[in-house]
Amino acid sequence: MIHGLDATVPLGLSRLAPDEVMRIVLDDLTRGGIHEHFGTSTSGRRLEATDLDWSYGSGATLSGTSADLALILCGRRIPGGRFDGGGSSILA
Repeated sequence: MIHGLDATVPLGLSRLAPDEVMRIVLDDLTRGGIHEHFGTSTSGRRLEATDLDWSYGSGATLSGTSADLALILCGRRIPGGRFDGGGSSILA
């Protein structure tokens, strides 16, 4: 999933995965703590997907597409201006 997003997001292509699959990926990356293996932290941040009904955590809100959230949780760099909210700093 993530490697597919690595290719499609920079090209501006729509994600192919259904919403339910993206929810599972985001849940696994956050609640499972897998994101910590990539050097990212969600501490003090609330993550909100703008393209599906999904959120996680509490604190300053970081909102963006589910694909962008998944990529940043995996330590990928995302171009500026793709996230909204007071928690828009990199998850590090």
